[in-house]
Amino acid sequence: MRLLLVAATAAEVAPLLATREPSSDGFSLHRYAGHEIALLITGVGMVATASKVATALATAPYDAALNLGVCGSFDRTRPLGAVVHVTTDGFSELGIEDGERFVSATAAGLIEPDSTPLTHGWIVNHTPPTWPTLQTLPTVTGITVNTVHGAERSIAALRERIQADVESMEGAAFLYACLIQCAQVRAVSNYVERRDRAAWRLDDAIDALGATGRCILDDL
Repeated sequence: MRLLLVAATAAEVAPLLATREPSSDGFSLHRYAGHEIALLITGVGMVATASKVATALATAPYDAALNLGVCGSFDRTRPLGAVVHVTTDGFSELGIEDGERFVSATAAGLIEPDSTPLTHGWIVNHTPPTWPTLQTLPTVTGITVNTVHGAERSIAALRERIQADVESMEGAAFLYACLIQCAQVRAVSNYVERRDRAAWRLDDAIDALGATGRCILDDL
């Protein structure tokens, strides 16, 4: 199998693949159990992710794509370090302000809610790979943001209009750009709350992500 493995930062996949200096376009090539793994480090954010993933898929053929990364959880019953499979994602900030009210781009008529690749305004991964490890992960709904939430007022406003489980800065962009079978897998590094890095469990999340990623590679 030829797999495109996508991460925003090298740190998020460091436990999974031996560190290797990527090329100027973020690529490094690896072999794992007879499979070819093209690791793409996109940089943080949805613009970089969408651009680099789309370019990668247009440049060479791949059998599947896998996005690994960390995320913040809105659900405080989910333990930090838990690994999840994000099957539905969306751009929660894409829209307009009408006074104090936020109107999504689909509600405002700027985007058709069921235009490809959207389903009722969301990006839904209807046919993820059938890797056994993927089947064991809880499936969740994510949102993708330019600004990570860290103020009680904005978190409350978001929760009032969207019921999401986790947030990241790249997930929906990855799914939007993928025209092949793909999966987005993330480990919870923190809760979505007022920023408190001392409470984050980033190392634990990355270790858990690496262990799950290795199991997925063994499934190929």
